[in-house]
Amino acid sequence: MKRVSGTNRLRWTSQRCPSWRRDVLTPLIVAVIVVAASFGASDSSAQNSKPQEYEVKATYLYNFARFVEWPAVAVEAKGNSFDVCVLGQDPFGPTLDAVVAGETIAGKAVSAKRVSKPQDAAACRVLYISSSEENRLREVLAALDKSAVLTVSDIPRFSQRGGMIQFVQENNKIRFEVNLASATAAGLSLSSELLKVAIIVRKNVSTNPQPGD
Repeated sequence: MKRVSGTNRLRWTSQRCPSWRRDVLTPLIVAVIVVAASFGASDSSAQNSKPQEYEVKATYLYNFARFVEWPAVAVEAKGNSFDVCVLGQDPFGPTLDAVVAGETIAGKAVSAKRVSKPQDAAACRVLYISSSEENRLREVLAALDKSAVLTVSDIPRFSQRGGMIQFVQENNKIRFEVNLASATAAGLSLSSELLKVAIIVRKNVSTNPQPGD
């Protein structure tokens, strides 16, 4: 995979990368990512040329990590790999593994991992919480409290319930909301460039003391 410098550092070459993925990786505002791809076309020929929902989301997960700064203590505790994890039923299959294969962030090799318990996610940098975990979301988020893990999900109201980044669909595109208060409370610093392309940024801590409600 060929890299280019400067604000184009995330762009893949046209020979190696599908057009929809180039749209995801191409910087829009000083190296900000946006997803311009739509999916779910009705006819089979269109479906073959469009990305599937979790292809787009897998690429987002990888790129979110490039716009987050973890506290130094947490970086040391999380070891030599940069783990992007999935908790619960895995909707990605091999797609997430393919997206992160051969990639590095901050000099560490990126790997995709699956965990069965939130307590197993302490070493993760990014954690996708599957919709299968919706009924125990409060327990999951409580277990991750202060663990410096970026939590991402498409569970309804995830960003309102204490999660950090929630996938949403808008005009048949995958976009995202950010709960900045939750990220800050966990010691994470999200780039202002990432926040610029979120459709909602929640800056105030909820009056509800129990995450996951």
